[in-house]
Amino acid sequence: MSHEDQRPPAAVLFDALGPEYEKAFAHAPAHLSALEWLIERLPPAARTLDVGSGTGRPTAAALIDAGHSVLGVDISPVMVELAARQVPQAEFRCADIRDLPLEADSFDGVCVFFSLLQMTRAEQSAVMRQLTLALRPGGHLVLATVPADVEDVEVVFMGQPVRATSFAEEDITGMLETAGLVVLSRHSSTFAPNHPDAEPEPHLFVHCRRDETGR
Repeated sequence: MSHEDQRPPAAVLFDALGPEYEKAFAHAPAHLSALEWLIERLPPAARTLDVGSGTGRPTAAALIDAGHSVLGVDISPVMVELAARQVPQAEFRCADIRDLPLEADSFDGVCVFFSLLQMTRAEQSAVMRQLTLALRPGGHLVLATVPADVEDVEVVFMGQPVRATSFAEEDITGMLETAGLVVLSRHSSTFAPNHPDAEPEPHLFVHCRRDETGR
């Protein structure tokens, strides 16, 4: 078995994409709007977590520019290296969020932008519960995903083969509520990535708050 075969599929994919991913997605209006929504609700000097932090832009960079601290977690060493160079004020770790211990009630805000799609449904649900517990009661979380009732389907993403799993829109909301989040609003859009091998994608952004009781 080669070293490439032993790496998680998400690491293989995003190592291959590198800065091309940022060029294709960094200026998505709905993504930037979701970031603004979160930043408006964070306390001063908030502690934030960026799950699937990619190249660090736009998410970690926007949070740093707004005066907050950022822990970025990504499974791709190529992405982590790019992010550390581009947003040196943030902390980035090369890790699988499924295996990363997170202290309870330790973050004011969490971003999960398109970082669950290569996990099983059970793993996605477990990660969302883990992230909810890491939020302080009353803290806010923004999730972005591609809503679709699919499990382990093969797709081509920016010219790279990948297997993807997601939920229908209503089931995404149900998953988040089961995890202990209050869904405040959601926004659907279609985005055409700036890449010759990319097709327009349906995107769903869900704005949430952890229950004030901390359940």
